[in-house]
Order: sequence, then C-alpha cells, then structure tokens
Amino acid sequence: MKLVVVSAGLSVPSSTRLLADRLAAATALRTPADVRVVELRDLAVDIAHNLTNGFPGRDLADALGAVTEADGLIVVTPVFSASYSGLFKSFFDVLDKDALAGKPVLVAATGGTARHSLVLEHALRPLFAHLRAVVVPTGVYAASEDWGAEGLPERIERAAGELAALMSGLAATRPAVKDPFAVVPFAEQLAALRPSG
Repeated sequence: MKLVVVSAGLSVPSSTRLLADRLAAATALRTPADVRVVELRDLAVDIAHNLTNGFPGRDLADALGAVTEADGLIVVTPVFSASYSGLFKSFFDVLDKDALAGKPVLVAATGGTARHSLVLEHALRPLFAHLRAVVVPTGVYAASEDWGAEGLPERIERAAGELAALMSGLAATRPAVKDPFAVVPFAEQLAALRPSG
C-alpha cells in the first residue's frame, strides 16, 4: 500500500513536519505501506505557476500523481489566521477534483496555542468532505505546549489506528483511478459524449 504525507510546514525544522512524521510512523506500524512525504514548501513556486497557467511543473505533477495514487493520506498544516495555510489550500486547489474521492485521510494541524484546535473541525474536515475523502474520526492538533506533554502521543496512536484500518478495508474495494495525465484521442472523447441508443 502507498501512504502519502502532505506537509505544509514552512520552517526547517518544522513542528508541522515533526507531527507528520510521527503520524506516518504510527500508521506504518499498523499496516504495511510505502511512505512518501510531499513537502509543499518545495513546491510553492510550481503551485503558484499552476494556479496562473494551468500546467503543473514536473515536480508538482509527480506530487499530484502520488496523492492521486495513494491508498491513504496524512495531511498536516500550520494554522495561519485561524485556518489552514494558503500554500496548503492552493495545493488541494490544483489537485484533480476527483482525486480524493473515497480516499482515507487523516487531518492534522499545528499552532502556537490550543485556542486554534477547532481548525480541524471548522476548516480541514469540511475541505476534505467537499473533496469526497473519507476523513478519519480523530484529527490531531498539536499546540506548542503539547510537545512532550500527556495526550498528544495517545491522539497520534488513535488517529493512526483509524487510518490504518480504513486503508486496509478500503484498498481492496476502491476502483482503479484513471491516469489524470493520459492522452485520450479526440475521437474517443467525442464518442463518449454521444447518447447511447
């Protein structure tokens, strides 16, 4: 199975990436999966170009393909202005609208204060529900004071267990996804538009 982690952390080192890595490790312990991390910081220019010209660069196309082909996703964003970062949202804006349909997704966020923890319910969960993903029940928010404190490791373990269970259960039933970059001859596209009968 393929587990893709999308991290929108901007700094190095990044608490967002740290949370992403802990969630990925906990999930991989429960279900065999090849883990790939997509660092959005490295794709920022390609994402901006894709938004303005409609074409992904090679690196962005590779990342979008990995997300599309994944059996499960872990998505982690820092909180800016009480919501996900603009870079995080822009990445999912350029993703094909059907790429996440039926795909298990674990949502997580980091922030400076616990007061922003509802970002999981008011921003991330609605975004991925709109994209028709299957969002695991437990989201993970880590404020600055959560690192090294009680509670965070347990939330990570619970969320990872839920994602692993969904990945294992849904992988066998998910239909194959068409290659979003495949070239379809015009005659075939036209034939598909004609009414049958």
